[in-house]
Amino acid sequence: MNTDNQFLGTERIGTLMRRYAVPCIISLLVGALYNIVDQLFIANASYLGSYGNAANTVVFPLTVVALAIAVMVGDGCCAYVSIHLGRGEPDAAKRGVGNAVVLCLAASVVLTAVYLLFADASIAMFGGTVNDETFRYAQEYFFYITLGVPFYMFGQAMNPIIRADGAPKFAMVCTLLGALLNIILDPIFIFACRWGMMGAAVATVIGQVATAALSAWYLLHMRIIRPRRGDWALHGETCGRILTLGGTSFLSQISLVAAMAAINNMLRKYGALDAVFSQAQYAQIPMAVVGIVMKFFQIVISIVVGMAAGCIPIVGYNMGAEQPLRVRDLFTRLLACEALVGAVALVLAEGFPRQLIAIFGAANESSYYTEFAVKAFRTYLCMMVLACVNKACFIFLQSIGKALASNLLSVLREVVFGVGFALLLPVFFGLDGVLYSMPVSDVLTFVVSAVLIVRTYRMLGEKTPKQA
Repeated sequence: MNTDNQFLGTERIGTLMRRYAVPCIISLLVGALYNIVDQLFIANASYLGSYGNAANTVVFPLTVVALAIAVMVGDGCCAYVSIHLGRGEPDAAKRGVGNAVVLCLAASVVLTAVYLLFADASIAMFGGTVNDETFRYAQEYFFYITLGVPFYMFGQAMNPIIRADGAPKFAMVCTLLGALLNIILDPIFIFACRWGMMGAAVATVIGQVATAALSAWYLLHMRIIRPRRGDWALHGETCGRILTLGGTSFLSQISLVAAMAAINNMLRKYGALDAVFSQAQYAQIPMAVVGIVMKFFQIVISIVVGMAAGCIPIVGYNMGAEQPLRVRDLFTRLLACEALVGAVALVLAEGFPRQLIAIFGAANESSYYTEFAVKAFRTYLCMMVLACVNKACFIFLQSIGKALASNLLSVLREVVFGVGFALLLPVFFGLDGVLYSMPVSDVLTFVVSAVLIVRTYRMLGEKTPKQA
């Protein structure tokens, strides 16, 4: 067995969770801040306002497509590596890293080319045609963001791989560096230079390049799982297993894209039937507001996913080393922590929606903007506790190798319920139906998650490795 990682099987679970989960949470939070910081500065630039906010909302799901592919490769590789290190198979782990890097780079080049060729069609698909001003801002922002896609994807994929190599703090530093540059450059480019949407995008890309550069340096200096020359050649079985293990991460992100496409288009369609939002000067408000609510949700989910994803190396190693009782102990702690995060988020969304929306430039907008925002926060996020527990369940099942159950549960929540209710409920409730779609989806998903949680506890409670 590889002695460098033996402590994963012997150290106290609470200590391991703090060591791995906290840096992962910070990394994902900082990664989420890329788009959120852009929106904060855009919203407070009087010459961009809600039009810029709406444009940012339109482009956001297109960046999530890149993230979905990157985390599928990165999280899948992290689980693959951790399981093989737990089994004492470092050569297989090294081959997994080499294959994951090549997969990510190839996918990033293809996605960049697709985005450049079909930019206008992509923007229109996510509701960018709500009015001419929003479409123009979205075109400008999307072009420059697309140029940074290869750097963004490489940095995001390497983050969990670096954690699997036993360096969660370095993974955190990689992301922090890029985000710090973005935060510094955004106000310079948007307010001082008045570059508008281009300035926000360029600041983001510069940060992504910095993260990718530091991640590339680490790749060449890995401690435990540095790939050898032959490990870069793609191996069908290795790639298949990585992609399968990362399937839940991909589905949880890509389904957000499908849901955002449905939501944005329903907002555009039923907003045009609303007495207020059918007016040209207010047409972009529902899309801008829901985009902001989704950004708050993204911050919360970054904490939730970071906590669960940070535990993947611990879970994978102990499953590979046949120590199911340690894994069960971790699962208990994880569910409790995730529920607590959801409870705090629920209090903020229900108790302080006006303060939250004010951060995104509400003072420059009409009263219709604030009223709709308050309703959106309180309705859309009213089942945050269940949403957080559901996410933890998805990722935990992935980390113990239950890829099929994890993927099916993720598809049920994000595609069947998430997209289905976003399209169905507005037919009966208009704009409010879009807001109802998320809590309804989370309640129904939790019913299924609860069954899987009970079964997982029973499986991990078995005392013999064979039974577990």
